[in-house]
Amino acid sequence: MVTPCKWTLGLCKDVIPDHGSRMFRRCRRKLWHPLRPYTGSVPSNPDSELKNSEMSTQSKRPLHTPVMVKELLQFLDIKPGQVVLDLTFGAGGHSKAILLSVPDVMVVAADRDPIAFQMAQRLAEEYPGQVKPVLGRFSELNNLLPTLGLGPGGVDAALLDAGCSSMQMDSAERGFSLSKDGPLDMRMDRDRYPDMPCAADVVNALDQQALASILAAYGEERHTRKIAAAIAQARSVYPIGRTLQLASIVAGAFPASAMYARRDRLQRPSHVATKTFQALRIFVNNELNELHAGLHVAQTLLGPKGRLCVLTFHSLEDRLTKRFLRGEDLAAPPRRSIRQRAKAQHGLEREEHEEEEENEEGERGRESAHWVSLKKVIKPCEEEVQENPRARSAKLRTAVRR
Repeated sequence: MVTPCKWTLGLCKDVIPDHGSRMFRRCRRKLWHPLRPYTGSVPSNPDSELKNSEMSTQSKRPLHTPVMVKELLQFLDIKPGQVVLDLTFGAGGHSKAILLSVPDVMVVAADRDPIAFQMAQRLAEEYPGQVKPVLGRFSELNNLLPTLGLGPGGVDAALLDAGCSSMQMDSAERGFSLSKDGPLDMRMDRDRYPDMPCAADVVNALDQQALASILAAYGEERHTRKIAAAIAQARSVYPIGRTLQLASIVAGAFPASAMYARRDRLQRPSHVATKTFQALRIFVNNELNELHAGLHVAQTLLGPKGRLCVLTFHSLEDRLTKRFLRGEDLAAPPRRSIRQRAKAQHGLEREEHEEEEENEEGERGRESAHWVSLKKVIKPCEEEVQENPRARSAKLRTAVRR
């Protein structure tokens, strides 16, 4: 069982008011009943197993397939000798593409994940004098980047690839994936903050109403009460500490026919617990507040005419980015037309509202005191989605600093 963290849990006060078939058969065979103790394997030393898994994951190639590289390079329009800030280095796919395509460019490679930081250090050895690795969250960069000589206006271009990287998702010991059994962790920088609450702490300590609020705000889940009640019932019998254990508990709250009735954008079966895992991951890592902080860092460091590219992978990230670039007050509810509000009352998905808003507003309201948007939201082409299914939900927004 995952050892509970020492911190007392509490809901974050966000600046955002918005609140393969073989694997499927394997999950069915492992369904866990709330009245039966969970008997899955638990590592005796999770920390050592995590490090071993990360080392084995790094030996595989590719660790992560970068999304929309051509489009990103086109809109960043980097010139030789310029300074580029990669706010989310990850496995380094975008940074490597920049280094290969532009001579004498300086890349500041930042990431909160210590594993990503180690990879950035290795890339710095391959490109002496051209890569400066930085370990820290977005909210910490205002204190870290000045030590590298970067002040306001000191960056020519910036990119931000929000969300979780493939190397994090593919490592069972990190606890992000519901298709692989591992400790229910989900912390992106657990090695730096070992006392930080993990996903297991959240599902075992928060009351039922708080759990439902998290699922609604960060997963945009419609069946929040049903899932929260199932979690509360299960943990009253046995603590929840494994990823497949939680996936089975969530699945048990629905009829068997509904377990894989949901479809992703490629019309592939999607596990009913997908949004639950997304919500927990965002809450544990405080991702929306950190994204907001990262956008502010880019706004501060970019000089006039400096370009920003932001990749998002779900509606919460994209909505925050869009409103930030438009200069809207993020503490206020998003503006919607009468037509959009009417459609919302009839149960249409929020994403449809977002796309309609893009089409209706056109170029109106696309400029702010700090930014000029270059183009409407860009999505990956069909060929890229087929080659890299994880790109299916990606959206790229680009802007120029005034």
